[in-house]
Amino acid sequence: MPQKEKESIISQTVSNYGGKLMSFIRPKVKNTEDAEDILQEVWYQFSSITNLSEIVNVGGWLYRVTANKITDKYRKKKTENLEDFVYEDEDGEFSIKDILLMDDSAGPEVKMFQDEIWKKLFEALEELPEKQKLVYMENELNDKTLQQIADEQGENIKTIISRKNYAVKHLRNRLRKLYEDLNN
Repeated sequence: MPQKEKESIISQTVSNYGGKLMSFIRPKVKNTEDAEDILQEVWYQFSSITNLSEIVNVGGWLYRVTANKITDKYRKKKTENLEDFVYEDEDGEFSIKDILLMDDSAGPEVKMFQDEIWKKLFEALEELPEKQKLVYMENELNDKTLQQIADEQGENIKTIISRKNYAVKHLRNRLRKLYEDLNN
């Protein structure tokens, strides 16, 4: 298919379906930014197809891909991350991740707290079964998606999500204890 023809089909499809797809996505996600990200991913996948004329039902294809992208976003959000380790004290809310990412100018007390968190985090990781630890480290520390990990390990995505969730629950309990110890 000539490039001009492909661009015309893409342009026409975006014009015909853009608003409809956004209306389909928006109620299913937390905010407009997430909806726009999903729609962008759908358009990227659509524009990556070599021969667009092979898609028999463009509308059906777009809605199916969009639904899959929403599901992927939901899975990613549902699986807890370090960002979810949030605590509140009299000074307000702070997260473990915020502390871990503070730079050296924050002072020696913060540096000591960071070192202690990293130490406890890795101790807690060592307590996990090997497969849970691997999933957590690949996802959180090596920035691999859960789908990439599933593909690499030849596992079902649900198995990988489950392993990650077990790891996070264990780490949350251990870090909560650390937080309580440090605040007493």
